[in-house]
Amino acid sequence: MRFYFPDSQDQVSPTYDFLNEEYSPYRVRQRDDRYAHEVLNPQPYDGVLVSKAIVDGSVKGSGKYSMPQRERLYRFGVSKFFRLPDNVSTLGDCGAFNYADEEVPPYSVDEVLDFYEGCGFDSGISIDHVIFGYDPDVSDAEVNPAWVKRRQISLRYAEDFLAGVQARGCKIEAVGAAQGWSPASYADSVMRLQEIGYQRIALGGMVPLKTDDILACLKEIDTVRRPETQLHLLGITRVGSIEEFAQSGVTSFDSTAPFRQSFMDDRNNYHTPTETFTAIRVPQADGNPALKRRILSGVVSQSLVKAAERECLKRLRGYDRDPGLLDKVIDILGEYEQLVVPEKKSRLAAYQRTLEAAPWKTCECTLCRKCGIEIIIFRGTERNKSRGFHNLAIFNHKVRNIVQSSAPEN
Repeated sequence: MRFYFPDSQDQVSPTYDFLNEEYSPYRVRQRDDRYAHEVLNPQPYDGVLVSKAIVDGSVKGSGKYSMPQRERLYRFGVSKFFRLPDNVSTLGDCGAFNYADEEVPPYSVDEVLDFYEGCGFDSGISIDHVIFGYDPDVSDAEVNPAWVKRRQISLRYAEDFLAGVQARGCKIEAVGAAQGWSPASYADSVMRLQEIGYQRIALGGMVPLKTDDILACLKEIDTVRRPETQLHLLGITRVGSIEEFAQSGVTSFDSTAPFRQSFMDDRNNYHTPTETFTAIRVPQADGNPALKRRILSGVVSQSLVKAAERECLKRLRGYDRDPGLLDKVIDILGEYEQLVVPEKKSRLAAYQRTLEAAPWKTCECTLCRKCGIEIIIFRGTERNKSRGFHNLAIFNHKVRNIVQSSAPEN
């Protein structure tokens, strides 16, 4: 089972000064900042997924790559651009969610193949169109015509894509994209993609589905799946079902969920092999919009806010050296919380649980050893992304353990 991490140009700076919250004046982001596989040992994923929409942009506008970054990616190729080890594979896709509101995908087969070939991907997924809806019981006569059209578009592009790969003599592994709205429609898409000639198929549009629905689709797909056909789950992270996925022919999947939970989730920001913890929020007084409004309106004093912010960081760092300071840390966190978000439910109980457990102290990942308590502080991109990279390492460790424990004995 291979885990791919979708790229969105997320990196951390190895020279970032947490105490002064400053970058080196000599820092060049692309040259000096590091990807997760460069700062974690063992590496936190088996592959990297890169979307054309992220690199080249789509109908929604430009992508997340600057023009120099885009030119460097095409010039060096994906493996050299990301400084990937030889055992990390690369997978390209079109980023269907970026053009999901359009009637038809905005790319031609030739444009997508130019992207895959130009960047030197190991594998590339055919152009697809996301179906927004799931109804396992709907009849063919009653199904939404828009869903039918999107599935037909995806299958037509898949046929043209494989023909284009063969006509060009491309070295990439062609991966067919399957869309559906029910177990039966997904199974039919897989059957037709196999007939076209695909031996690896990516199942799209399943992110909103419940795990039971995904398993129902995989069970139906299994009735038509050939022994040599491998499945990839696009955007799916369900650790508890990895073993069942594998039994249904799933050999790879991708997701940003463990990374994004570090700064997007309300509570589960820091992962361990057995638990999750809430990161300690110490928002920057100068960068928090709600707090700035309170200061400008005269509700709170700027000097009081800045003093409480500094004291929070000081006491947290002191606690990292002396656990006896716990009560003093909780006191100042409570004061700062009342200044920043007095109307919201307090997180102090969750903070106390995190601080008492001090999970960063026992974690063996390279980032926790390097950052110490800074990694559990919810504040600024460097801390938050470092915590996200840590989560990736924990997630991959869980997956590896499940795969190894379920492997048949010789």
